[in-house]
Amino acid sequence: MTETTPPQINQKLQMQTWWFTALLIAVNVGLFSWQILTGVNITDPSPVDAIAWGADFTPLTFLGQPERLLSSMFFHFGMIHLMLNMWALYIFGSIAEQLFGRTYYIALYFLAGLMGSVLSSYLSILDAYQLLQHFDVKLLPKISAGASGAVMGLGAALTVISLFPTLPRQRFLLDKKSLLLIMGINLVFGFTVSGINNAAHIGGMIMGAFLAGAWYFSQKVVKTNFIQITAIFIATLLLAAFYFYCTQLSIELHPLWYEILMQNKLN
Repeated sequence: MTETTPPQINQKLQMQTWWFTALLIAVNVGLFSWQILTGVNITDPSPVDAIAWGADFTPLTFLGQPERLLSSMFFHFGMIHLMLNMWALYIFGSIAEQLFGRTYYIALYFLAGLMGSVLSSYLSILDAYQLLQHFDVKLLPKISAGASGAVMGLGAALTVISLFPTLPRQRFLLDKKSLLLIMGINLVFGFTVSGINNAAHIGGMIMGAFLAGAWYFSQKVVKTNFIQITAIFIATLLLAAFYFYCTQLSIELHPLWYEILMQNKLN
């Protein structure tokens, strides 16, 4: 990914062009440091600690704590998890913030992260119905967290833009082959390596791809801002509708979830 104009030699790092990405990284690192100082294990946080710090646990999320869909984006399961996500956020975010514009970038980041959280919860709800029928302990709700859904949304957004002809005023030239390879490797790892919440990745990618396509189209028309605002509004409505659907779908599971919470003393 390179700019259309050659970079100046010994040019200082222009963080003001991607300061919100830097802020996101600082917040994530700061929260992680705070967690460690309060006794959370630096390599393998316990489920109790993860939940206490806002991780997404479907029974709690859909029994009155929907804010976990957002807070879970700022909790990580150990140093390696944090470093991988923050490195990817720096790579994708520093480019995406300048390419899409800060306001659209912020909306894309959080909508992608939230879509990833909701899709992950949706699959947990389906697993819970299977648990009711087969009593398979492997289908117990999993705890999920991390910025990867939002980060994968940024990666998918850049990938989508790379597939289209370069815009006349597009600041960055995006390497289509590299982006497709990176996103493909991440998906393969998600399907083959245990412990990776691939649903969050896919949810984030779907949202990122949709908003990137809308952004590209907006650059082709006169009413650029109108198209972008409309795209964000539609994405928000779709996210809200999906969350409402999950809420209704989970009603029959409330007795099971209350029992799980009581047994694990998590309520």
